[in-house]
Amino acid sequence: MTTNPFDADRPPERPRRRGNGGGARNGGKRRDESIMVPDVSFDSYYGRHIVKPAPWEKEVAAYLFLGGIAAGSALLGAGGAARGYPALQRVGRIGAVAGAALGGAALAKDLGKPSRALNMMRTVKLTSPMSVGSWILTAFGSFASAALASEIGRPLLERRSGAGGSGVLSLVSKVLKLADGPATVGSAFFAPPLAAYTAVLLADTATPTWHESYRELPFVFVNSANLAASGLALVTVPSRENGPARKLAAVSAVAELVAFERMQDQLGPTLSEPLRTGKAGRLLKASRALTIGGAIGAVALGGNRVTAALSGAALMAASACTRFGVFEAGMVSAIDPKYTVEPQRERLEKRRADGVVDDSITTAR
Repeated sequence: MTTNPFDADRPPERPRRRGNGGGARNGGKRRDESIMVPDVSFDSYYGRHIVKPAPWEKEVAAYLFLGGIAAGSALLGAGGAARGYPALQRVGRIGAVAGAALGGAALAKDLGKPSRALNMMRTVKLTSPMSVGSWILTAFGSFASAALASEIGRPLLERRSGAGGSGVLSLVSKVLKLADGPATVGSAFFAPPLAAYTAVLLADTATPTWHESYRELPFVFVNSANLAASGLALVTVPSRENGPARKLAAVSAVAELVAFERMQDQLGPTLSEPLRTGKAGRLLKASRALTIGGAIGAVALGGNRVTAALSGAALMAASACTRFGVFEAGMVSAIDPKYTVEPQRERLEKRRADGVVDDSITTAR
């Protein structure tokens, strides 16, 4: 028997049954062949994945969460500047810069080398969510950093220039004051794209659950980002200035719950199964409970410092559970072949029911 180097890749052969010529040799009794039919199982060629899972680790899920905090905090910081809430403005600006910096570090760690993150800035590819998102993050970080520099540096420079400092310090203080408004507007302008592009990034992959949720997932992520930022503000901002955060938490909680339920309905029973079962299902159930509890606490008890902080912590945890749950569900849907095969069969049956027998031929029903 000759051998081939590729023989090792072949699946094991099933043992052949040696027949006895029919039922007559078994005493005239025929076996019930129905009990010999194996259960339906989904498998791929040589047992390999039909869809290659995304080569991402948990750092990407952390980046999804931290980027959401950064985006929502920039919006709250801009709102605090417009309404005259200095504590909310300060916390929003710090949260925006810290979230962007930590999220960028998590992304760079997942890439393996920081230089790879810098290499993504060499070109602009509008058809690539990763390329566009890198430029969105860079622009957002630049404006948010300028706003924070004005927030922290201007008072220090004014005190030093007023205490006999040089005229250069006074000039720099005036420049920071002039840059404060454009920096605030710029960070608020890039905040929604920063919160939404990560959902587009997931949906642009071939991962079944992510890919088919491209309509609703951006709404889930944007409102989840607002919940995380509202929670951070409720934890850190005095209760006399947390009114905008409480309102944003209430609106975003309702919007996220509605968008998530609609996303599951659009996915159907098969592709939504990873969102309802296993580790992802537990995370998303916890997210739902924390969102409802945190939003109710923020609205009803947000005037108290302790209950506001507890509600804020629940909202931040809810946002983290949402991001990690969606991430985990996508990975599961890529690994199990049935989440690729069953939707294909359902689409084929629907096409046949509609009378479509070929890509270019439609028959009358």
